[in-house]
Amino acid sequence: MLHTPSSLRGMVTSPHHLASQSGLDILKEGGSVIEAAIATAATLAVVYPHMNSIGGDSFWLIREPDGRVHSINACGAAALAADADLYKGLDTIPWRGPLAANTVAGTISGWQVLLEQDRQAGSQGLPLARILRDAVHYADHGVVVTRGGADIAGLKDAELKDVPGYAAVFRPMGRPLEDGDRLKQPALAETFRRLINKGLADFYSGGIASDLSSDLAAFGSPVGAVDLLSHRASQPVPLSTRIKGAHLYNSAPPTQGAASLMILALFDRLGVKTVDDFDFVHGLVEATKRAFVIRDDHIGDPAYMSLDLSAMLSDRDTLDALAARIDPRRALPWPQEPVGGDTVWFGAIDDKGRAVSAIQSTYFEFGSGLVLPNTGVIWQNRGASFQLKSQGPRALKPGRLPFHTLNPALAVFDDGRVMAYGTMGGEGQPQTQAAVFSRYRAGLGLQAAVSAPRWLLGKTWGDDSVTLKLEDRFAASLREALSEAGHRLEILPAFTSVMGHAGALVYHQNGRLEGATDPRSDGSVAAW
Repeated sequence: MLHTPSSLRGMVTSPHHLASQSGLDILKEGGSVIEAAIATAATLAVVYPHMNSIGGDSFWLIREPDGRVHSINACGAAALAADADLYKGLDTIPWRGPLAANTVAGTISGWQVLLEQDRQAGSQGLPLARILRDAVHYADHGVVVTRGGADIAGLKDAELKDVPGYAAVFRPMGRPLEDGDRLKQPALAETFRRLINKGLADFYSGGIASDLSSDLAAFGSPVGAVDLLSHRASQPVPLSTRIKGAHLYNSAPPTQGAASLMILALFDRLGVKTVDDFDFVHGLVEATKRAFVIRDDHIGDPAYMSLDLSAMLSDRDTLDALAARIDPRRALPWPQEPVGGDTVWFGAIDDKGRAVSAIQSTYFEFGSGLVLPNTGVIWQNRGASFQLKSQGPRALKPGRLPFHTLNPALAVFDDGRVMAYGTMGGEGQPQTQAAVFSRYRAGLGLQAAVSAPRWLLGKTWGDDSVTLKLEDRFAASLREALSEAGHRLEILPAFTSVMGHAGALVYHQNGRLEGATDPRSDGSVAAW
């Protein structure tokens, strides 16, 4: 963990050290935390392509020095041609290939809104060419593939190698990428140059949009030029809830941000004072189950939801009643269907208390697997989360927003501390957020809160099991107690990436900053 004296300007954390350095360099040159976060995001889209891309979506929470918290949902809707007839004869939407690439990619629209807001707030502004410089460089000249990236490429090779466009970029030697290979993405580098020269809007209404829609059509995706042209990022009011000593914030639907907040609100009511013993782990797991039931029954496109999550999260009686249903000694049976997804969380913070908590994703590793040849863009498969045989908020309809696992988190403590935190990991995101925040709140150091052993209820990469998975660093006595309480346990290796790549940043009122990165990732904390 890094600590900085009050004289230092800011801090960045991300799951890849080159991306953290990109953000830090922006701060060194006088850029804002918004510009630093976008530079980090752009570099991540190049150096961590198995987890994210500019062909995916992103969600942002920003806390201003005056205390205002606002958000950006850069989430793309289902294409106009993505209707039931397109999937006739299928029970579910395919996870890979052209039919999985059925929603617009929203990430670039989020960057555009962020920069516009930053200029309106008085930032002098670094040129877009400077903000995206590192992304261009690493795409052009290549980046060394890490062991984690190689492991994912090998694990998913059978389902990706025949997807249109994938092999040309990610199997250049006729095999999956290996640890130490140099990955070059010249077409993606050129796309970044075009964004610099033409502006970010070109992704949706210019030459880049034309190339994107042409390649998508050629591959058989339903996303067309009209879908790109009509896309806009939204700016919903963030969800929030109050617990003892802090105010918590997270992203609004169609994300699972409400579940992340609900877990902490319910756990707070259990009155657990210890860390990493039975009461702590059992309490958070059982709070997760209660929150996930509500998530899976109600959350999707907010235009089609019947439950007012904002009201629910501020209703003490409702939260008290939900918490009262948690048995402090016995596990609730857990047959719930797991939710998948992989992504990246990153954050930036400065000595004035301006904080960014952000997350961007292509949903599954390498998204749909489509790599568009004219732009080098990996297209997401977020729309695979739509349901074909449903009338609820997750039913597939043209123009509807897909359910998102993405949910960046912020906390403002009563003593003035501001915490930006989050993780990748699909089903595990709310669970890891709860573990990291609860440990830090209880007095554990920030890095210790991130590094400590973790658990995951539900899906891991390539596995649809609903067991409670624990890293093997937990004490045998705790495992035994959890098993006796009715939890179906599965023990995984220490520091496994299955448990997500978390990170956290904290601002103190005296200007001191703290940062933590996950030893399970290739990341770092960078401060200046």
